[in-house]
Amino acid sequence: MSHPMSQKPDTIKHDTLFTTPLDKAARFSFDEQVVACFPDMIRRSVPGYGQVLAMLPIFARRHCKYRQQGDNGQRVSRIYDLGCSLGAASMTLAGEFEPQDLQIKAIDISPAMTSEATTLLNDNYPKHDIEVITADIRDIELEPCDMVILNLTLQFLPAADRVAVLEKIYGALSEGGILVLTEKTHAFDEQYDAWLVERYYDFKRANGYTEMEISGKRNALENVLITDTLDEHHARLSDVGFQRHLTWFQFLNFISIVAFK
Repeated sequence: MSHPMSQKPDTIKHDTLFTTPLDKAARFSFDEQVVACFPDMIRRSVPGYGQVLAMLPIFARRHCKYRQQGDNGQRVSRIYDLGCSLGAASMTLAGEFEPQDLQIKAIDISPAMTSEATTLLNDNYPKHDIEVITADIRDIELEPCDMVILNLTLQFLPAADRVAVLEKIYGALSEGGILVLTEKTHAFDEQYDAWLVERYYDFKRANGYTEMEISGKRNALENVLITDTLDEHHARLSDVGFQRHLTWFQFLNFISIVAFK
């Protein structure tokens, strides 16, 4: 996800993707059009995203123990940013740590996203050890690491693939390491869920989205972004081996969980 400050405000393109009617068969994809307006889209449509980003370096300082050996023999800590989009999490971490402290691997399946993320990270943090990789997180092998960030990513995977990804993360994490999982959710109770969804649309209206834009985005994401309940997330984490995990943040139907190895 893109760091809110990774681009100057006057260079961020306004999100106008859904200002005109779309073919009902059109589906949301992380292409060049989305990349161009992604910082604005995230700022206006993901409640609490800035707060989640701001906590990542704080978590890292507590749970990254510099276990791995760097090329120069120095002990560094490895962090994965899975589904990195424009590298917001990686950029937030780089801004709070010295170049020699971290090795960050930022991975996304979208070439448009990784191309722009590479440029942004190289421009802002050229001395940091940040590798941007274009790959499907279901296919990659993870090296031993102390922290994995999965921000608004699991929800875009087929439900059947989610357990395998979490198992891979659990296996790669060092003892004492953490997974930060941020997702859009739905409530099991239909009445509660309807209230949360309507307040979320109010949030988007307050940020300048029109009814057509809200409807267009909802239609484009249908069968692309598939949410779980909060209980389903916690049950899945337990199933793959995480004995301790807690919901540390919630804003309407968006939540963030920290799971401890």
